[in-house]
Amino acid sequence: MASQVVVKGKGKGGKGSKAMEEKVSSTAKCIKQWSSWTFKKAKVVVHYGFIPLIIIIGMNSEPKPQIYQLLSPV
Repeated sequence: MASQVVVKGKGKGGKGSKAMEEKVSSTAKCIKQWSSWTFKKAKVVVHYGFIPLIIIIGMNSEPKPQIYQLLSPV
């Protein structure tokens, strides 16, 4: 006959550990949602803010070009 080995985890198995697991799980879920939301917003800001940033940097450089010189492809 084959014998079976049952391994039980050490530590307290009371009500507190389950509540702690749920709290940690909800915290991790909250952090994941927050970071996902933040990266989505950052992507939009970078997408629409890159060209205006380049124009502002160009306008503040020496010699100071006119706006049409910055926007023209030549």
